[in-house]
Amino acid sequence: MTAKRDYYEVLGVSKTSTTDEIKKQYRKLALKFHPDRNKSSDAGEHFKEISEAYAVLSDPEKKQLYDQHGHAGVDGRYSSEDIFQGARGDFSDIFGRGGGGFDSIFESIFGRGGGGFGFNQQRGSDILYETSVTLEDVLHGKKMEIDLEKQIRCDNCNGTGCKPGTNKKTCSTCNGQGQVRQTRNMGFASFVTAAPCSTCNGQGSIIETPCRECKGQGKKKGNKKITFEIPPGIDSGDYTVPNEGNEVPGGSNGDLIVRVRIQPHLKFKRDGKDIFYDQDVSMIDATLGCEIIVPTLDGTEKIKIDSGSQPNTIIKLKGKGVTHINSRGKGDQYVRIVVNIPKKLSKHQKKLLEEFQKDSD
Repeated sequence: MTAKRDYYEVLGVSKTSTTDEIKKQYRKLALKFHPDRNKSSDAGEHFKEISEAYAVLSDPEKKQLYDQHGHAGVDGRYSSEDIFQGARGDFSDIFGRGGGGFDSIFESIFGRGGGGFGFNQQRGSDILYETSVTLEDVLHGKKMEIDLEKQIRCDNCNGTGCKPGTNKKTCSTCNGQGQVRQTRNMGFASFVTAAPCSTCNGQGSIIETPCRECKGQGKKKGNKKITFEIPPGIDSGDYTVPNEGNEVPGGSNGDLIVRVRIQPHLKFKRDGKDIFYDQDVSMIDATLGCEIIVPTLDGTEKIKIDSGSQPNTIIKLKGKGVTHINSRGKGDQYVRIVVNIPKKLSKHQKKLLEEFQKDSD
């Protein structure tokens, strides 16, 4: 399960950046990681990441959803193709001149019809699943198995959409390509435009006799058991389980977006890798000193209270915190000494304290 990076972090802009500033920064990064300029092995992944971030942040509606709900707000509403569709004009403006056009550039990176840029292959929509975990789960990690309702391949037609015993017919308009292309020469620039074939709706083929169970869709509602790991050190946020979203026959599956919330703990508080715990001790124990047993997320520990310990004294238990998903090693547990002052005293207790005060003067 991998977490998507924050779009603002990806582009190096802030929430208050203007549309022009976002576009300028994207243009700078996109040219840096353009496949014709950058031959490093991870350039393609960087290019995909910054392009997705720009497609969302440059669209006011998508940006508002992202600002309110994070990745799940966008992924749960838009398919990959929907996310990029609104930014096609901007992409063409940046890459269309002298580079073979918008579609040819992205086809070379994402694969023809893949990643939501082509028309021959579709991508299933993402599914949002919300869960909560305990601090103990943050310490140890947790294996989860859920019964997820989603779009699955129709088993009657094996996902073809055709009535068993029949086959699809290649579309004669686009010759099975799923798209119709036009090239326009304008001075020194060449523009390539591509649009889904209207005859086959971008599928490249036509179903003449559809399957009765799925009505030619090749998919239907169903349930699937999905297992995934909540890794140790996880934070509250959205995480991705790849390819476990809605299925599209002949295309690529969407993702399962797991929204994790860390439950408040009755005893402990967490700050990154560190755990904080308040330990009550009596006034006498703080004054004379003692040894006590304190709880940790993974058992108990004996600690020594030194004589004369003051309220809010902090004792560190090294390595008794949690790991963090993006770093190595465990944090520490910090025990804060809370000295209890009695609200009521017997006459004898009060007399003893008064004598103690006189002797201290």
